[in-house]
Amino acid sequence: MAIDESRTFRPINIALLTVSDTRGPDEDTSGDILAERIAAKGHNLTARAIEKDDADAIVALLGRWTADPGIDAVVSTGGTGLTGRDVTPEALDRIKDKDIPGFGELFRWISYQTIGTSTVQSRALAVLAGGTYIFALPGSNGAVKDGWDRILDEQLDSRNRPCNFVELMPRLNER
Repeated sequence: MAIDESRTFRPINIALLTVSDTRGPDEDTSGDILAERIAAKGHNLTARAIEKDDADAIVALLGRWTADPGIDAVVSTGGTGLTGRDVTPEALDRIKDKDIPGFGELFRWISYQTIGTSTVQSRALAVLAGGTYIFALPGSNGAVKDGWDRILDEQLDSRNRPCNFVELMPRLNER
């Protein structure tokens, strides 16, 4: 990580979404891992929800969150696989303004180092919607650790050089 200690850390407001048909609050270990890391970094966890693998429900929730000026970014876990119930990427396609293709590419490169060619089954991705970042990670504990520890921890740190997602936030809705 290229942290410039002369810069001030600026916490952001992050909402956390777990997409799952089978997990409730007691079984949401990947969501718990992300919540712990968000807090440990110094960011604000402003909302947390578990939503079924239902594209309409995911779109409705993310629509509310991206319209909320108190939410800067959403991190989701789950629903990025290949089965018929995995619909997170399809939901994001319905609300996105822009893709952030490098996120999914980098995630799969990192994941390859851990799980080998099985990473091709991941549809991890990131988009911009209404000036809000949305990062969609797979639902496994290892995947959320890889996504947070090796990408988001740095890119959501305003001190990261040469650039980071936080410094772009004031300009995301420019026309």
